[in-house]
Amino acid sequence: MKSKLFVPASRPELFEKALNSQADGISFDLEDAVLEPHKDQARQQLNDFLQALQPGSQKKTIIVRINDMGTTWFDEDLLACMVDTVDMINIPKIESSEQMRDFFLAFDKAASALDKPPAILVNIETALALVNAADIAATDKRIAGLQLGLGDLFEPLGIHRYESATVHHVMVSLRLAAGSAGIYAYDSAYTNIGNSEGYRQEALLAKSVGFLGKTCIHPSQIAIANEVFTPTREEIDWARKIVESAGQAGHGAYVLDGQMIDVPFINKAKMILRQIGE
Repeated sequence: MKSKLFVPASRPELFEKALNSQADGISFDLEDAVLEPHKDQARQQLNDFLQALQPGSQKKTIIVRINDMGTTWFDEDLLACMVDTVDMINIPKIESSEQMRDFFLAFDKAASALDKPPAILVNIETALALVNAADIAATDKRIAGLQLGLGDLFEPLGIHRYESATVHHVMVSLRLAAGSAGIYAYDSAYTNIGNSEGYRQEALLAKSVGFLGKTCIHPSQIAIANEVFTPTREEIDWARKIVESAGQAGHGAYVLDGQMIDVPFINKAKMILRQIGE
């Protein structure tokens, strides 16, 4: 999922357009993108749309970001996601493994009738959540990934959102937390829509620390995310060379073109080739 496009659940006229876009995933948003008076209507519109989709007909990952557990909308949002066409639920404002366990109590009750319940993507968007990110990630094996929320994290603390050194530090922290549980890290939204080069540079930064992909809040960002997170020809050729040489080496560590290669490098090479279907 190189690119994930946010779509307000209150804008049903955009639903089909989003599905016809080049984004790998579509995240229908019931949280920040929907004003309070419209929450119930948006939820019903989205549920009607999801119910009308044919299971297995979409190549895209279908995600729903619900309202957090402290809101009056949480229970109904969760129930609205219990549709076979929903691949993932994005839960915001989680700050501890205890909260995560409480979420799964509600989730298990809501998902009891589904053969294959949605996976879970957890937003890490407060200072406390970042401190507890590794524990949160390890709470349950149904958690597929952690998603960084830089706006929510930085703004209340007075931290400049677009300072690359600060962003890099937080990205590494989140990637290590996700890696400790064997799950992926996914990058934040970039709200300066007009700054396509800034979006590209932040996407490249995320890729450099092992993030899976980047959120898009405007269709113009999709092509950039897809390009950045697609392995380059050089990366693919190097990965093929590593995998081929590993099969011939016959031992754990060896030198290839002047570089020491061992299991972590081989595993990364295999991951790159999986991304392109090899």
